[in-house]
Amino acid sequence: MTPCTRHTDMKWTDAEDIAVALAERFPDLDPLAVRFTDLHRWVCELDGFDDVPEASTEGKLEAIQMAWLDEYRRSR
Repeated sequence: MTPCTRHTDMKWTDAEDIAVALAERFPDLDPLAVRFTDLHRWVCELDGFDDVPEASTEGKLEAIQMAWLDEYRRSR
């Protein structure tokens, strides 16, 4: 893992910012291979993430995953 660039005050609705932070943290990981339970935990553990864990929904996690997939594909 590489160190993350500092992103601040991210909420569940900040899918693109979260995706960038995840792509920096896990540059070689295919987002489609990640279970939502792991994705939820990793988002909550990000530096700069500041939201209630219970405010997550399947739709928000899916939006994060798809934004992360875009970042992943751009880096290839």
